[in-house]
Amino acid sequence: MKKIMLCCAAGMSTSMLVQKMRNEATKRSLEIEIDAIPVSEIEGQLRYADVVLLGPQVQYELQRLTELSTPLGKPVAVIDMMDYGTMRGDRVLDKALALMA
Repeated sequence: MKKIMLCCAAGMSTSMLVQKMRNEATKRSLEIEIDAIPVSEIEGQLRYADVVLLGPQVQYELQRLTELSTPLGKPVAVIDMMDYGTMRGDRVLDKALALMA
């Protein structure tokens, strides 16, 4: 099963987006695990993810997490601010799926 991790400042602000992504994955009959974690815990969780998406508020972590994830073959990207702000779970799911392809 593929695993998508959304990463934000405290792991709380992405909870609603995670739920919308899970609902969209269910609609599409996709077996994907989607979780939100705080950026402070990403290093210990990185090996379990197939892709990591950063909330716009922690985009400053992109370079550091890319350096950590590259040897593991894990893509890292920032969620589009409009998609994040409007809770577009379908579009964020599409982005994650494209990065895993």
